[in-house]
Amino acid sequence: MEVNIDSLRWDANGLIPAIVQDYKSKQVLTLAYMNRESLAITLEEGYTCFWSRSRRCLWRKGETSGHTQRVVAITADCHNDALLIEVDPKGPACHEGTTSCFHYPLHSGQEKGAEPFSPDGLYALLQERKTEMPEGSYTTYLFQKGLDKILKKVGEECTEVIIAAKSDEGNAELIYELADLYYHALVLMVEKGVSLEEVKAELASRHIIDHKVKQEKMR
Repeated sequence: MEVNIDSLRWDANGLIPAIVQDYKSKQVLTLAYMNRESLAITLEEGYTCFWSRSRRCLWRKGETSGHTQRVVAITADCHNDALLIEVDPKGPACHEGTTSCFHYPLHSGQEKGAEPFSPDGLYALLQERKTEMPEGSYTTYLFQKGLDKILKKVGEECTEVIIAAKSDEGNAELIYELADLYYHALVLMVEKGVSLEEVKAELASRHIIDHKVKQEKMR
């Protein structure tokens, strides 16, 4: 059932909370607020526009920074008093230059002694996703679509890395796009049955610096 603006439940100040999420990675980027006008602008223009409670004015995301958020989908919750906005972000969401505004840990949720993030851990998780294929997972979606889709995403992310590297706005976007490329490369490795150990062994066998110099001279 499609929801319209008039059916939403606005608070006493005429606002509704909007959770902004990266539609690809599913990472929560920020929590902002909208009024009727900002939501109408968002729907009309296709980019997020919020109501700034501190400045008491409309706030088009990226208006000054260039870090816009193209809207992919907007969904209301079961009470019609909160919105989930899935976006395709250009650059970081946070004014501090980070991808997400949520980067100050209060509780990690990990048990004592739990291993921190590692490439090996991510690779193992991707293998698990391919075996179990949980619903709603972007990784599941890639494996279901198959090799051609995965290759297409790797190619797209390579282009995004190049564009970000040419930007004069710092390295935040480049870091973000490199992480995307790294993730999709690992998905490709799992799909093709290439292990991290095989890639590490190949790198170790090259004596990278010496061989790279020789390769450049030969071209």
